[in-house]
Amino acid sequence: MENGANFTYIRLTGYLNLDFKMNYFLFSVITVLYSTIIFANSFLIGVICSAKALHKPMYLFLCSLFVNELYGSTALFPSLQVNLILNNNEISLIYCYLQIFCLYTYAMIEFCNLAVMSFDRFVSICYPLQYNRIMTPFRVGVLIALVWSNCFIQFLILFSFNSKLQLCGNIMDKVWCDNYLLVKLACSKTSLNNTYGIYVNVMTAMIPLTLILYSYTRILRICLSFTKEAKQKALSTCAPHIISLLNFSLGCFFETIQSRFDNIRMPALLRIIISVYFLMFQPVLSPIMYGIRLKNIRQVCKNLVVSKVGIT
Repeated sequence: MENGANFTYIRLTGYLNLDFKMNYFLFSVITVLYSTIIFANSFLIGVICSAKALHKPMYLFLCSLFVNELYGSTALFPSLQVNLILNNNEISLIYCYLQIFCLYTYAMIEFCNLAVMSFDRFVSICYPLQYNRIMTPFRVGVLIALVWSNCFIQFLILFSFNSKLQLCGNIMDKVWCDNYLLVKLACSKTSLNNTYGIYVNVMTAMIPLTLILYSYTRILRICLSFTKEAKQKALSTCAPHIISLLNFSLGCFFETIQSRFDNIRMPALLRIIISVYFLMFQPVLSPIMYGIRLKNIRQVCKNLVVSKVGIT
C-alpha cells in the first residue's frame, strides 16, 4: 500500500482520560519538576563556568552533560504541560518531527557524553602521570564538539529519510512522539529507514556502552592493586557516573522493550511511567548525583553560599 493521507497532526492516545482536577494536579507536578531541572542544571553549569578550579576535563564534560539535560527536558516538558492544561492530545506533525529529533538526539548525546566521561575517568585512574598530556583543553573541546555534532548529523540523515514517508495513520499510543511508532504508521517502504536506524543505534548506543564497559573493566583491574584509601577515592569519583549510566540505560532498555512489543500486557499508567522515566528523571538525577557526590563541586557551592551570606 503506497497511498497515504496528508495528515497535519498526530493524535497521542497515551494520555489517560482524566478529569480537569487531575490534569491540573499533574500539570503542577510536571511544572515543579521542570523548574527543578532548569534550576539545578543551570546552577551547576554556572558554577562550573565561573569557578576556575573546575575548569578541568571532568567538569567540562559534566557541563556538556548538564546542557544536554536542559535540551532533552525542554523537548518534552512544555508539550506535556500544554496538552494537560488544554486537555488536548493532538500535536502538529511539524512539532512531532521536531520533538522526535530533539528527544532522540538527547538520548544519543547522553550515551556519548557518558562514554567520553568514562574514558576521562579511565585515563585519570589508569594513567595519572600522563593525564594532563592526554586530556588537554583542546582535546576536551574536540571531544565535546564531536559528541554533539556526530549525534546531530547521524540523526539528521535518518530524519531526512523519515520526513519523506507517506503516513497511513496518525494515532500514536504515547504521550510524546516516537520515531519507531511514526515509521510504523507509514504505508511506504521503510526498509531503508529501519536499516539506517539500526546503524544509528549501534553507533550512538552500542559502541559508547562497549567503550564504557571496557573503561570500567580496566579501572576495576587497576583498583585491585591500590591501597584501600586510594581505592575508595577512585571508586567515589566513578560512583555518580555509574549510577547515572545504570539509571539511563535501564530506562532506555525498558522503554524500548515495551514500545517494540505490543503483546506485553501492563496497566496503562505503568506504560506511561516507563515511556517517560528516562526522559524525566535522568535530568533530575544527574545534577543531584554530581552536585552532591563530587567534593570539588560541593566545596565551590559552599564557598558561593558563604560569600553571598558574607555580602548580605
